[in-house]
Amino acid sequence: MESQTFKVILLGDSSVGKSSIVINFCEDTFSTSIESTIGAAYILKTINNGNKEIKLQIWDTAGQERYNSLTLLYFRSSQGAIVVYDITDKTTFERAKLWIREIREKEEQKTTIALVGNKTDLKERLVSTEKGSKYAKEEDLLFFETSAKTGEGISKIFLDLIKEMPKNNVDLQKSNENYKELENENYSMKNVDKEFVVKKNKNNSCC
Repeated sequence: MESQTFKVILLGDSSVGKSSIVINFCEDTFSTSIESTIGAAYILKTINNGNKEIKLQIWDTAGQERYNSLTLLYFRSSQGAIVVYDITDKTTFERAKLWIREIREKEEQKTTIALVGNKTDLKERLVSTEKGSKYAKEEDLLFFETSAKTGEGISKIFLDLIKEMPKNNVDLQKSNENYKELENENYSMKNVDKEFVVKKNKNNSCC
């Protein structure tokens, strides 16, 4: 079976829903009492598509400002980045822009970045779809709006990243031909391994 590995890192402020997005994608569940990540949590996710096996090394990083320098260490050698903001909090959208600027300054080769507006299940929207989409277009980003609670749009983030990452990475370009046909209805996924790199805080908040 052909196999390809991608490293993807999640960035964004605390409580925007990064961990919830990962858990929804990997385990198809949602919890309101997820503990805040300290450092980073690592999950290896395998996606099978016929005779092709895609391994996603997913790094869920801490959103607290004091961990920023540590978070950027995990960014090294990442082919993809998911930058998350909360559509009910304008500050997290502005902070997402800063994360993206940091990525562009430190990337060794162009990283495929997905900008994700999370918590579409909430009515108190303060960041419009148009605003997020416009910024993503200006910065050449993939753009999604999601709800980690309902699962809306979650799988599409990762599947679209798999298709787009090889376009920005010479070493992966040949592999891109193998995954052009990857669609939502044509894959099976399993959680292979989960490892918390640094112990998690006991403060209950969705990160």
